Amino acid sequence: MPTRQKITISKRALVPLTGTRSYKTKGMKRINNLYEKICSIENLKLADSIARKGKLKKPEIIEHDKNKEENLRILHEMLKAKTYITSEYTIFTIYERKERIIFKLPYRDRIVHHAVMNILEPIFVSTFTADTYSCIKKRGIHAAGRAVVKALKNIPGTRYCLKLDITKFYPSVDHSVLKQLLRKKIKDTGLLWLLDGIIDSADGLPIGNYLSQYFANFYLTYFDHWIKEDLHVKYYFRYADDMVILSDNKPYLHQLLFDITEYLQVNLKLEVKDNYQVFPVKDRGIDFVGYVFFHTHILLRKSIKQGFARMLARNKNPQSIASYKGWAKHCNSKNLLKKLLHEPV
Repeated sequence: MPTRQKITISKRALVPLTGTRSYKTKGMKRINNLYEKICSIENLKLADSIARKGKLKKPEIIEHDKNKEENLRILHEMLKAKTYITSEYTIFTIYERKERIIFKLPYRDRIVHHAVMNILEPIFVSTFTADTYSCIKKRGIHAAGRAVVKALKNIPGTRYCLKLDITKFYPSVDHSVLKQLLRKKIKDTGLLWLLDGIIDSADGLPIGNYLSQYFANFYLTYFDHWIKEDLHVKYYFRYADDMVILSDNKPYLHQLLFDITEYLQVNLKLEVKDNYQVFPVKDRGIDFVGYVFFHTHILLRKSIKQGFARMLARNKNPQSIASYKGWAKHCNSKNLLKKLLHEPV
Protein backbone atom coordinates (compact mmCIF):
# COMPACT_ATOMS: atom_id res chain seq x y z
CA MET A 1 0.00 0.00 0.00
CA PRO A 2 1.15 3.64 -0.47
CA THR A 3 2.71 5.02 2.71
CA ARG A 4 1.60 8.00 4.79
CA GLN A 5 5.18 9.28 4.98
CA LYS A 6 5.36 9.80 1.24
CA ILE A 7 1.84 10.97 0.42
CA THR A 8 -0.50 13.38 2.16
CA ILE A 9 -4.05 12.13 2.74
CA SER A 10 -6.56 14.11 0.76
CA LYS A 11 -9.71 14.96 2.73
CA ARG A 12 -11.74 14.64 -0.44
CA ALA A 13 -11.26 10.86 -0.22
CA LEU A 14 -13.30 10.54 2.93
CA VAL A 15 -16.97 10.63 1.91
CA PRO A 16 -19.07 8.95 4.63
CA LEU A 17 -21.97 6.85 3.34
CA THR A 18 -24.18 8.48 5.94
CA GLY A 19 -23.40 11.96 4.63
CA THR A 20 -25.71 14.16 2.59
CA ARG A 21 -23.72 14.11 -0.65
CA SER A 22 -26.18 13.59 -3.52
CA TYR A 23 -24.98 12.97 -7.06
CA LYS A 24 -27.07 14.74 -9.68
CA THR A 25 -27.14 11.77 -11.98
CA LYS A 26 -29.99 10.41 -14.06
CA GLY A 27 -31.73 7.58 -12.22
CA MET A 28 -30.61 8.55 -8.69
CA LYS A 29 -34.18 9.11 -7.44
CA ARG A 30 -35.29 6.50 -4.90
CA ILE A 31 -37.66 3.95 -6.39
CA ASN A 32 -40.86 2.50 -4.91
CA ASN A 33 -43.73 0.14 -5.93
CA LEU A 34 -41.60 -2.58 -7.53
CA TYR A 35 -42.26 -5.67 -5.40
CA GLU A 36 -45.73 -6.43 -6.81
CA LYS A 37 -44.30 -6.36 -10.34
CA ILE A 38 -41.55 -8.79 -9.34
CA CYS A 39 -44.00 -11.18 -7.68
CA SER A 40 -46.55 -11.20 -10.50
CA ILE A 41 -47.28 -14.48 -12.26
CA GLU A 42 -46.52 -12.82 -15.61
CA ASN A 43 -43.05 -11.79 -14.46
CA LEU A 44 -42.33 -15.20 -12.93
CA LYS A 45 -43.28 -16.87 -16.23
CA LEU A 46 -40.97 -14.50 -18.08
CA ALA A 47 -38.19 -15.21 -15.56
CA ASP A 48 -38.72 -18.95 -16.02
CA SER A 49 -38.41 -18.62 -19.79
CA ILE A 50 -35.15 -16.66 -19.44
CA ALA A 51 -33.62 -18.89 -16.74
CA ARG A 52 -34.05 -22.02 -18.85
CA LYS A 53 -32.44 -20.72 -22.06
CA GLY A 54 -29.93 -23.25 -23.35
CA LYS A 55 -30.63 -25.61 -20.44
CA LEU A 56 -33.80 -27.45 -21.49
CA LYS A 57 -32.23 -30.89 -21.03
CA LYS A 58 -31.09 -30.21 -17.46
CA PRO A 59 -32.74 -32.65 -14.99
CA GLU A 60 -33.87 -29.83 -12.68
CA ILE A 61 -35.75 -28.10 -15.51
CA ILE A 62 -37.30 -31.36 -16.72
CA GLU A 63 -38.48 -31.97 -13.15
CA HIS A 64 -39.81 -28.41 -12.83
CA ASP A 65 -41.75 -28.75 -16.08
CA LYS A 66 -43.67 -31.78 -14.81
CA ASN A 67 -45.75 -29.36 -12.74
CA LYS A 68 -44.63 -25.98 -14.05
CA GLU A 69 -47.82 -23.95 -13.60
CA GLU A 70 -48.29 -25.16 -10.04
CA ASN A 71 -44.64 -24.56 -9.16
CA LEU A 72 -44.86 -20.97 -10.40
CA ARG A 73 -48.15 -20.45 -8.56
CA ILE A 74 -46.59 -21.67 -5.29
CA LEU A 75 -43.57 -19.44 -5.83
CA HIS A 76 -45.89 -16.49 -6.49
CA GLU A 77 -47.81 -17.15 -3.26
CA MET A 78 -44.60 -17.50 -1.23
CA LEU A 79 -43.25 -14.19 -2.53
CA LYS A 80 -46.58 -12.47 -2.05
CA ALA A 81 -46.85 -13.70 1.57
CA LYS A 82 -43.13 -13.09 2.17
CA THR A 83 -42.52 -16.68 3.24
CA TYR A 84 -39.92 -17.30 0.53
CA ILE A 85 -36.46 -18.20 1.85
CA THR A 86 -33.38 -18.71 -0.36
CA SER A 87 -32.52 -22.41 -0.65
CA GLU A 88 -29.25 -24.05 0.37
CA TYR A 89 -26.37 -23.64 -2.06
CA THR A 90 -24.45 -26.39 -3.78
CA ILE A 91 -20.79 -25.36 -3.54
CA PHE A 92 -18.01 -26.60 -5.79
CA THR A 93 -14.58 -25.49 -6.99
CA ILE A 94 -13.44 -24.83 -10.55
CA TYR A 95 -9.93 -24.21 -11.84
CA GLU A 96 -9.80 -21.74 -14.73
CA ARG A 97 -6.45 -19.92 -14.55
CA LYS A 98 -7.09 -19.66 -10.79
CA GLU A 99 -9.17 -21.49 -8.22
CA ARG A 100 -12.75 -20.27 -7.79
CA ILE A 101 -15.42 -21.40 -5.37
CA ILE A 102 -18.78 -21.47 -7.20
CA PHE A 103 -22.20 -21.32 -5.53
CA LYS A 104 -25.22 -22.83 -7.28
CA LEU A 105 -28.86 -22.46 -6.27
CA PRO A 106 -31.78 -24.74 -7.17
CA TYR A 107 -33.78 -23.77 -10.26
CA ARG A 108 -36.62 -22.26 -8.19
CA ASP A 109 -34.28 -19.64 -6.74
CA ARG A 110 -32.77 -18.85 -10.11
CA ILE A 111 -36.28 -18.01 -11.34
CA VAL A 112 -36.60 -15.55 -8.44
CA HIS A 113 -33.27 -13.90 -9.30
CA HIS A 114 -34.30 -13.43 -12.93
CA ALA A 115 -37.69 -12.11 -11.79
CA VAL A 116 -35.89 -9.50 -9.68
CA MET A 117 -33.57 -8.47 -12.51
CA ASN A 118 -36.41 -8.25 -15.05
CA ILE A 119 -37.55 -5.24 -13.03
CA LEU A 120 -34.34 -4.01 -11.39
CA GLU A 121 -31.85 -4.21 -14.26
CA PRO A 122 -32.76 -0.90 -15.93
CA ILE A 123 -32.83 0.77 -12.50
CA PHE A 124 -29.38 -0.54 -11.61
CA VAL A 125 -27.98 0.38 -15.02
CA SER A 126 -29.33 3.93 -14.66
CA THR A 127 -27.04 4.42 -11.64
CA PHE A 128 -23.88 3.17 -13.36
CA THR A 129 -21.46 5.67 -14.88
CA ALA A 130 -20.38 5.41 -18.50
CA ASP A 131 -16.98 4.20 -17.30
CA THR A 132 -18.01 0.77 -15.98
CA TYR A 133 -18.45 -2.15 -18.36
CA SER A 134 -19.27 -5.42 -16.59
CA CYS A 135 -22.79 -6.97 -16.67
CA ILE A 136 -24.19 -4.16 -18.82
CA LYS A 137 -25.72 -4.94 -22.21
CA LYS A 138 -23.73 -3.52 -25.13
CA ARG A 139 -21.00 -2.44 -22.69
CA GLY A 140 -18.88 -5.55 -22.22
CA ILE A 141 -15.21 -6.43 -22.65
CA HIS A 142 -14.85 -5.13 -26.20
CA ALA A 143 -16.62 -1.85 -25.40
CA ALA A 144 -14.16 -1.36 -22.54
CA GLY A 145 -11.30 -2.09 -24.92
CA ARG A 146 -12.56 0.42 -27.47
CA ALA A 147 -12.82 3.08 -24.76
CA VAL A 148 -9.20 2.49 -23.71
CA VAL A 149 -8.03 2.64 -27.34
CA LYS A 150 -9.85 5.94 -27.82
CA ALA A 151 -8.27 7.41 -24.69
CA LEU A 152 -4.78 6.28 -25.75
CA LYS A 153 -5.05 8.39 -28.91
CA ASN A 154 -4.21 11.29 -26.58
CA ILE A 155 -0.62 10.13 -26.16
CA PRO A 156 0.66 13.07 -24.04
CA GLY A 157 -2.36 12.84 -21.72
CA THR A 158 -2.07 9.09 -21.19
CA ARG A 159 1.65 8.58 -20.64
CA TYR A 160 1.14 6.88 -17.28
CA CYS A 161 -1.27 4.24 -16.01
CA LEU A 162 -2.56 3.39 -12.55
CA LYS A 163 -3.85 -0.19 -12.53
CA LEU A 164 -5.43 -1.77 -9.47
CA ASP A 165 -8.01 -4.23 -8.28
CA ILE A 166 -9.57 -5.25 -4.96
CA THR A 167 -8.48 -8.05 -2.66
CA LYS A 168 -11.02 -10.92 -2.83
CA PHE A 169 -13.71 -8.52 -3.98
CA TYR A 170 -16.78 -10.78 -4.06
CA PRO A 171 -16.10 -12.47 -0.69
CA SER A 172 -15.25 -9.08 0.87
CA VAL A 173 -18.51 -7.28 0.08
CA ASP A 174 -19.95 -6.16 3.41
CA HIS A 175 -23.67 -6.94 3.75
CA SER A 176 -24.52 -3.98 5.97
CA VAL A 177 -22.83 -1.57 3.55
CA LEU A 178 -24.54 -3.13 0.52
CA LYS A 179 -27.94 -2.89 2.20
CA GLN A 180 -27.28 0.74 3.09
CA LEU A 181 -26.33 1.51 -0.51
CA LEU A 182 -29.47 -0.21 -1.82
CA ARG A 183 -31.54 1.98 0.49
CA LYS A 184 -30.02 5.06 -1.14
CA LYS A 185 -31.70 3.91 -4.36
CA ILE A 186 -34.73 1.80 -3.32
CA LYS A 187 -37.45 2.52 -0.77
CA ASP A 188 -39.83 -0.34 -1.62
CA THR A 189 -39.95 -2.29 1.68
CA GLY A 190 -41.07 -5.54 0.05
CA LEU A 191 -38.23 -5.49 -2.45
CA LEU A 192 -35.71 -4.58 0.25
CA TRP A 193 -36.98 -7.54 2.34
CA LEU A 194 -36.39 -9.88 -0.62
CA LEU A 195 -32.97 -8.45 -1.46
CA ASP A 196 -31.86 -8.57 2.18
CA GLY A 197 -32.76 -12.26 2.34
CA ILE A 198 -30.82 -13.04 -0.84
CA ILE A 199 -27.82 -11.03 0.37
CA ASP A 200 -27.76 -12.81 3.74
CA SER A 201 -28.02 -16.27 2.16
CA ALA A 202 -24.19 -16.51 1.89
CA ASP A 203 -21.09 -14.66 3.03
CA GLY A 204 -19.96 -11.81 0.79
CA LEU A 205 -21.36 -12.16 -2.73
CA PRO A 206 -21.45 -15.79 -3.89
CA ILE A 207 -19.78 -16.26 -7.29
CA GLY A 208 -22.28 -18.02 -9.54
CA ASN A 209 -25.36 -16.20 -8.29
CA TYR A 210 -27.03 -14.31 -11.12
CA LEU A 211 -27.72 -11.34 -8.82
CA SER A 212 -24.17 -11.19 -7.46
CA GLN A 213 -22.69 -9.54 -10.57
CA TYR A 214 -25.26 -6.74 -10.36
CA PHE A 215 -24.83 -6.32 -6.61
CA ALA A 216 -21.07 -6.15 -7.15
CA ASN A 217 -21.35 -3.46 -9.80
CA PHE A 218 -23.82 -1.50 -7.71
CA TYR A 219 -21.55 -1.78 -4.65
CA LEU A 220 -18.94 0.29 -6.51
CA THR A 221 -21.26 2.65 -8.37
CA TYR A 222 -21.12 5.52 -5.83
CA PHE A 223 -17.35 5.09 -5.81
CA ASP A 224 -17.45 5.52 -9.61
CA HIS A 225 -19.44 8.74 -9.22
CA TRP A 226 -16.95 9.99 -6.63
CA ILE A 227 -14.07 9.29 -9.05
CA LYS A 228 -15.77 11.12 -11.92
CA GLU A 229 -17.73 13.89 -10.21
CA ASP A 230 -15.69 14.74 -7.12
CA LEU A 231 -12.18 13.98 -8.35
CA HIS A 232 -12.92 14.78 -12.02
CA VAL A 233 -10.78 11.91 -13.28
CA LYS A 234 -10.88 12.02 -17.07
CA TYR A 235 -9.58 8.59 -18.08
CA TYR A 236 -11.11 5.98 -15.76
CA PHE A 237 -12.23 2.47 -16.75
CA ARG A 238 -13.63 -0.27 -14.53
CA TYR A 239 -14.56 -3.86 -15.36
CA ALA A 240 -15.86 -5.57 -12.18
CA ASP A 241 -13.11 -4.67 -9.66
CA ASP A 242 -10.35 -4.27 -12.26
CA MET A 243 -9.59 -0.53 -12.65
CA VAL A 244 -7.44 1.49 -15.04
CA ILE A 245 -6.73 5.23 -14.73
CA LEU A 246 -4.61 7.17 -17.25
CA SER A 247 -2.84 10.50 -16.81
CA ASP A 248 0.13 12.60 -17.91
CA ASN A 249 1.24 12.95 -14.28
CA LYS A 250 2.82 10.09 -12.30
CA PRO A 251 2.75 11.80 -8.85
CA TYR A 252 -0.94 12.58 -9.40
CA LEU A 253 -1.65 8.87 -9.95
CA HIS A 254 0.20 7.97 -6.74
CA GLN A 255 -1.92 10.53 -4.86
CA LEU A 256 -5.03 9.14 -6.51
CA LEU A 257 -4.06 5.62 -5.45
CA PHE A 258 -3.82 6.78 -1.87
CA ASP A 259 -7.19 8.57 -2.03
CA ILE A 260 -8.84 5.50 -3.59
CA THR A 261 -7.36 3.25 -0.91
CA GLU A 262 -8.75 5.52 1.80
CA TYR A 263 -12.19 5.75 0.20
CA LEU A 264 -12.54 2.00 -0.26
CA GLN A 265 -11.43 1.27 3.31
CA VAL A 266 -13.60 3.93 4.95
CA ASN A 267 -16.76 3.65 2.87
CA LEU A 268 -16.85 0.11 1.50
CA LYS A 269 -14.60 -1.92 3.84
CA LEU A 270 -12.52 -3.07 0.87
CA GLU A 271 -8.74 -3.36 0.45
CA VAL A 272 -6.74 -2.51 -2.65
CA LYS A 273 -4.70 -5.55 -3.69
CA ASP A 274 -0.99 -5.00 -3.13
CA ASN A 275 -0.14 -5.75 -6.77
CA TYR A 276 -1.23 -2.24 -7.85
CA GLN A 277 1.00 -0.57 -10.48
CA VAL A 278 1.83 2.96 -11.62
CA PHE A 279 3.90 2.76 -14.80
CA PRO A 280 4.64 4.32 -18.22
CA VAL A 281 2.29 2.83 -20.81
CA LYS A 282 4.99 2.65 -23.48
CA ASP A 283 7.19 0.39 -21.30
CA ARG A 284 4.68 -2.24 -20.21
CA GLY A 285 1.28 -1.85 -21.83
CA ILE A 286 -2.03 -2.01 -19.97
CA ASP A 287 -3.20 -5.56 -19.21
CA PHE A 288 -6.99 -5.14 -19.12
CA VAL A 289 -10.06 -7.17 -20.22
CA GLY A 290 -7.98 -9.84 -21.93
CA TYR A 291 -5.68 -7.57 -23.93
CA VAL A 292 -2.49 -5.56 -23.47
CA PHE A 293 -2.94 -1.99 -24.74
CA PHE A 294 -0.14 0.25 -26.02
CA HIS A 295 -0.44 3.63 -27.70
CA THR A 296 0.33 2.11 -31.09
CA HIS A 297 -1.06 -1.43 -30.94
CA ILE A 298 -2.98 -4.07 -28.96
CA LEU A 299 -1.82 -7.56 -28.06
CA LEU A 300 -3.68 -10.58 -26.75
CA ARG A 301 -3.10 -11.30 -23.05
CA LYS A 302 -0.39 -13.93 -22.53
CA SER A 303 -2.68 -16.37 -20.66
CA ILE A 304 -5.22 -16.28 -23.53
CA LYS A 305 -2.49 -16.96 -26.11
CA GLN A 306 -1.32 -19.89 -24.00
CA GLY A 307 -4.85 -21.22 -23.72
CA PHE A 308 -5.25 -20.97 -27.50
CA ALA A 309 -2.00 -22.89 -28.06
CA ARG A 310 -2.97 -25.60 -25.55
CA MET A 311 -6.38 -26.02 -27.14
CA LEU A 312 -4.83 -26.41 -30.58
CA ALA A 313 -2.36 -28.98 -29.25
CA ARG A 314 -5.24 -31.08 -27.92
CA ASN A 315 -7.77 -30.73 -30.71
CA LYS A 316 -8.57 -28.18 -33.40
CA ASN A 317 -12.21 -27.92 -32.39
CA PRO A 318 -13.88 -25.52 -34.87
CA GLN A 319 -16.06 -23.95 -32.16
CA SER A 320 -13.10 -23.34 -29.86
CA ILE A 321 -11.02 -21.93 -32.70
CA ALA A 322 -13.87 -19.55 -33.57
CA SER A 323 -13.96 -18.41 -29.95
CA TYR A 324 -10.24 -17.64 -29.86
CA LYS A 325 -10.38 -16.03 -33.29
CA GLY A 326 -13.11 -13.82 -31.87
CA TRP A 327 -10.66 -12.63 -29.23
CA ALA A 328 -7.88 -12.24 -31.76
CA LYS A 329 -9.81 -10.12 -34.25
CA HIS A 330 -9.95 -7.22 -31.78
CA CYS A 331 -6.16 -6.87 -31.58
CA ASN A 332 -3.00 -6.98 -33.69
CA SER A 333 -2.85 -10.76 -34.05
CA LYS A 334 -2.01 -11.52 -37.67
CA ASN A 335 1.39 -13.01 -36.87
CA LEU A 336 0.06 -14.90 -33.87
CA LEU A 337 -2.69 -16.59 -35.89
CA LYS A 338 -0.26 -17.44 -38.67
CA LYS A 339 2.12 -19.03 -36.17
CA LEU A 340 -0.54 -21.01 -34.26
CA LEU A 341 -2.75 -22.10 -37.18
CA HIS A 342 0.03 -22.59 -39.74
CA GLU A 343 -2.15 -21.12 -42.43
CA PRO A 344 -2.53 -17.78 -44.26
CA VAL A 345 -4.53 -15.19 -42.34
